[in-house]
Order: sequence, then C-alpha cells, then structure tokens
Amino acid sequence: MSKAKPSNPKLDALQRQGCLNPHPDKVVDPLFASSDFFDARDLVQVKYEMVRRVRVDKQPVSHSAAAFGFSRPSYYQAQRVLNQGGLPALVPRRPGPRRSHKLSADVMEFLQRERATDPSLRAPDLASRVLERFGRKVHPRSVERAFVRQEKKPR
Repeated sequence: MSKAKPSNPKLDALQRQGCLNPHPDKVVDPLFASSDFFDARDLVQVKYEMVRRVRVDKQPVSHSAAAFGFSRPSYYQAQRVLNQGGLPALVPRRPGPRRSHKLSADVMEFLQRERATDPSLRAPDLASRVLERFGRKVHPRSVERAFVRQEKKPR
C-alpha cells in the first residue's frame, strides 16, 4: 500500500485560487532559481516579475517572456491587465460564460408565460420552444437550472 503524499499548504492554496503555474519548469529566470521567496509555481508572482523586469530593469520583452516561460503575446496580455486592474487582475479568472447568456431576461419571461399557460410542459418541450421562438439552442437541463435559480431569488 502506498503512502499518501504530504499536503503542501501553499501548493493547495495556489491550486484552489487557480494561480498554480501549469509550467513552473519553464521559468528559467535566475531570481526564481536562487531565492526561497520567489516561487515558479505562483503564476501571479511569475507574471508580475515578468512585467516588472521589462518596466524597471528595461529588459527586452522577448527576453523577459522567454525567461519566465511565456510568449510575447502572453507578456502583453499580462501587462495590459496589470495596467488596468493592478496586481489582483493577474489572478486568473474562471473560464467560460460569466452569466446565463442564452436564457436572458426576455427568454425567461417567455418560458414563465409558457409554463403558466401549460404547467405540464417539461424542460425538453420548453427548450424546443426557445429554439423555435428565439433561434437559441438551449439544453433542457439549463432550463431546469434557470427555473431553480429564479425560485431561489428573493422577490
């Protein structure tokens, strides 16, 4: 029977926050190799130091990006988000839509009217009606979840 690996609190926190660098082995900057403070696994720290190296130390973008394991376009993206939102903007956001983009307010009003007219309508029926009326293909489970979310909202 194999032993479980001991938990690393910093590594766990980085992973939980989505800040774990997927390629720490590509960070070849000497600062990260010679210091206990700098951690190549910390994506925010790596991106910040990459941008700082160009701004403060006047290192060429291509050299800095390569030393920190990124492409030039990734450097420019990090620079832009850092300029716009400061250090917290370097924390990666969750991928995917931020809101229900197919089941907008007008679609939900339509679904509520349809369900009020005929309470026996099931989610697949409602999804097909959305396709007919709005030209939006929605999954029946998305319709079900949208109704549950609406029931949870305070009136």
